Amino acid sequence: MPPPVIFGHLPGTYVGQHFTTRIELSVSGVHPSRRSGISGSQREGAVSVVLSGAYEDDEDDGDTIIYTGQGGRSPDSGKQVVDQELVKGNLALAVSCRRELPVRLVRGAVPGSPHGPEEGYRYDGLYRVESYWQEPGRSGHLVWRYRLVRWDA
Repeated sequence: MPPPVIFGHLPGTYVGQHFTTRIELSVSGVHPSRRSGISGSQREGAVSVVLSGAYEDDEDDGDTIIYTGQGGRSPDSGKQVVDQELVKGNLALAVSCRRELPVRLVRGAVPGSPHGPEEGYRYDGLYRVESYWQEPGRSGHLVWRYRLVRWDA
């Protein structure tokens, strides 16, 4: 039987907690997915996201983030090579927006980012998905964008 889905803070974890690897994040439950940047389900919503600089269209202003959905990115160049679809993690974030569910945010080390850790990953608290839309990204392909705002509840 799978563990229950928990939206919000997890018992035994705290904002600012550091993790060395994605495996540690997964084992802790803060971000269950070991590979995907969005963890959750299309039916229930997203429980967490990792902001690690993998997508060229991400924007991190600290308390507000424009997060790029998953899919369509070349593993070699990191650029978008096809349009993203509203499925899997992208749909999970849309469900979280519609249901007003908190999403755990993890920041990974991104060179030059004033908001991320110097190394590894850091749990940075709860965010709400305020809105989402699709638009052309820097590489010209359609990407899903999510406005994440720090949750003050």
